[in-house]
Amino acid sequence: MNNSIEKMLEQYTIKFPQQVLVITAEINGEQDEITIFKGFSSSLMRGTPFDPDISVLPNDANILNIDIVASPYNPETPCYIEQRISWEVMQARLFNAGIQIT
Repeated sequence: MNNSIEKMLEQYTIKFPQQVLVITAEINGEQDEITIFKGFSSSLMRGTPFDPDISVLPNDANILNIDIVASPYNPETPCYIEQRISWEVMQARLFNAGIQIT
């Protein structure tokens, strides 16, 4: 099975539903913030497509960092579990959680 980055991160949040991932990424030369919670992705800075098959976080995005926030997520007063996790560290966590990395 060929997993996209977004699908792998969505699988992670299904395994850890008490966590919300807030991804800061550069997409097509523009910075975006994307939240992933319980298997669903949503952009905080752009429109999110209604079709779940359209990726919010394309594979060619440059992931700048990932924050893990406690659920429920309140953008005004987020409860950070961890901040500024690199994509490399997150890949190791995906592997340790049994999520196939492609």
